[in-house]
Amino acid sequence: MHPEPDSRTRRPSGHPIPRRVVVTGLGAVTPLGIGVPDLWRGLLEGRCGIRELTGEEFTGLPVRSAGTVPVDPAALLPRPQARRMNRAAQFGVLAAREAWRDAGFDGSGTEASGLSPDRVGVSVGAILGDASVLVGGDRRLREKGPRAVSPLTTPMTVPSQAASQISLDLRITGEARTVTSACASGTEAIGQAIDRIRYGHVDVALAGGAEAVVTPAIMASFAAMRALSTRPAGELPSRPFARDRDGFVNGEGAGFLLLESEEHAWARGASVYCEAAGWGLSADAHHMAAPDPSGTGVALALRRALRDAGSRPADVIHVNAHATATPDGDLAEANALRTVLGATPVPVTALKGHLGHLQGAAGGVEAVATALTLHHGTIPPTIGCGEGEQDEGIDLDVVRGRPRVLPRYGDLALSNSFGFGGHNAVLALRRVG
Repeated sequence: MHPEPDSRTRRPSGHPIPRRVVVTGLGAVTPLGIGVPDLWRGLLEGRCGIRELTGEEFTGLPVRSAGTVPVDPAALLPRPQARRMNRAAQFGVLAAREAWRDAGFDGSGTEASGLSPDRVGVSVGAILGDASVLVGGDRRLREKGPRAVSPLTTPMTVPSQAASQISLDLRITGEARTVTSACASGTEAIGQAIDRIRYGHVDVALAGGAEAVVTPAIMASFAAMRALSTRPAGELPSRPFARDRDGFVNGEGAGFLLLESEEHAWARGASVYCEAAGWGLSADAHHMAAPDPSGTGVALALRRALRDAGSRPADVIHVNAHATATPDGDLAEANALRTVLGATPVPVTALKGHLGHLQGAAGGVEAVATALTLHHGTIPPTIGCGEGEQDEGIDLDVVRGRPRVLPRYGDLALSNSFGFGGHNAVLALRRVG
């Protein structure tokens, strides 16, 4: 006869049945402009939002091309509110507001929208948020002494500022989480929000990423790593999958999905872009910066995303690739995609030729684009990799030149994000209707 197990170790008699999660709102602030319409139009037209950095602080840097937002976000917010936010939080609030309103909610926030504030959450991916605040505080300390340092320096430095400011702006009390997993942060933040809704912790969540790290020190560091493209802005410096790719382009911005449980969306008659069907994580355990050239870790994240979505490789009709235009990274991702999806061509597109690499925000913005691809049935082209320019070692069906109609058969699109240190995250979105 066995002793009765300690009550603290007993498993519950039943497990909650996961709820389906859908996307009902989208928001974006990117180098192509403020708002989702500017993003989508720019992607379809093949426009490039990469610019030359002309500020005095960038003089003398070996690389001065970056994907910068063309509008000052502070000018679009009330001044008292803007001055208490770092640049990344400003991007985040603007993109979150757009997604919130796009989903049909009142811009005043949760209660005005008829929602219980504690049933709504925020999940934001960020690496640093806005590195310039800490740098500026240190400069003022050295030049003018401690009395010159603003009391807002610390709260405006932490990566969680975007999540807290979105929570404040829309009166969201359910949770305000921040995910930091290098360039996979935005995608992982969305995945975590999917699970929070699936298992009943919240009913609605704003999830994505926000980043503003186009600063002299960050640019100099990336250049010293030889990770950045050395081409000027006017020459399409970010060239995903191209044989002459020579590095990524640093960028900034924010992208958010408004997620909610399917029954919650149905109950209020919401329009649905797509289903947030699943996600997958893995770690390379290979190098602090370089990707594993075998693509084994990436392949594991892809398989886990498919399994989480209850899908097979044959269901995949589109991949929004991470493809930063680094020689090793693009090749590893391509190898992983071929390993998992097999020989059947799946249309692949990469957006970093348009935008640069938005760091922790990349996964959020690329998820917005993937949702739009499913919703409109149109795949944006990859720019920076023209006809005859694709690396012969990358055996993928890269969409180039002009948009392409989404395949009719199948229903799943994957959005990939991979980061320094071997962080891999894959989001699976499913077409509806």
